[in-house]
Amino acid sequence: MHSKKFQCADATLPRRPRTVLLAAADRPEVAAEAKRLAPLIEEHVDIVCTDLRFEADLSKLDADLVIVLGGDGSILRAALQMGHRQIPLIGVNLGKLGFLADLNADQLVQLLPRICREQPRVVEHLMFECHVMRDGKQLHAQLGLNEVAVLGGPPFAILDVQLYVDSELVTTYSCDGLIISTPVGSTAHSLSAGGPILRKDLQAFVISPISPHTLTNRPVVDAADRDYELVVPMPHEGTSLVVDGRVLCKLAGNDRVCVRRSSARFQLVEVPGHSDYRTLREKLGWGGRLRHDD
Repeated sequence: MHSKKFQCADATLPRRPRTVLLAAADRPEVAAEAKRLAPLIEEHVDIVCTDLRFEADLSKLDADLVIVLGGDGSILRAALQMGHRQIPLIGVNLGKLGFLADLNADQLVQLLPRICREQPRVVEHLMFECHVMRDGKQLHAQLGLNEVAVLGGPPFAILDVQLYVDSELVTTYSCDGLIISTPVGSTAHSLSAGGPILRKDLQAFVISPISPHTLTNRPVVDAADRDYELVVPMPHEGTSLVVDGRVLCKLAGNDRVCVRRSSARFQLVEVPGHSDYRTLREKLGWGGRLRHDD
């Protein structure tokens, strides 16, 4: 686990965090909240960039903090915008579940002064690089935070996907598709496919087949410092590679999808009083009761 502090106002360096405000203004309710919250946020930080369409290049911006208004999809877009220069981020959930966007708007207004005053812990999370190789040449390269998915597509028949780990053939899955997920992405598509939930700061990948034809094919967890390759010898017409919910390309039979740990680390500000297990209890509706001993 890796963590660090970001610099906020203190006795020796009297300044406020230089902050980027991101929001998906194509959703009217998000645009309205961004307009309402901006002056409240600016009471405690200096907003150096406001991007309501996720279009700005944040990779060279001098900033201490990013606040994202939206949901987990908006945070994935923000991570892509920052590229290899990730900035500590706070997510404000204006969507549905929001595993990464852990605060609501009112909680942000309440907690932001404390976050700035106390220099909170920033936890770094695994990111990956996905490369598509064809005949020894790189066709596509993409940084990602959640997952890489090979999806069968039309005509929606069983698909054979070969998995290699460190150049060794592990198995050929007969399935509807295959997902390689980070711990952050383990509560997304991988979870729906029956994959396990990983603590977000673990250094590991989850390989989850989607509706495997062989019942002995089960999700596998392996170390993040290994190289993973996916090959689809006979893809369908619509077989596609999807990275963090966006189609990167259609796959040909001689394509190799390579996935490995990135040098970039997604940086999430740890909100006081919000733990991983609390998030799971609240977001997944786990019915267990907390027991408080006197």
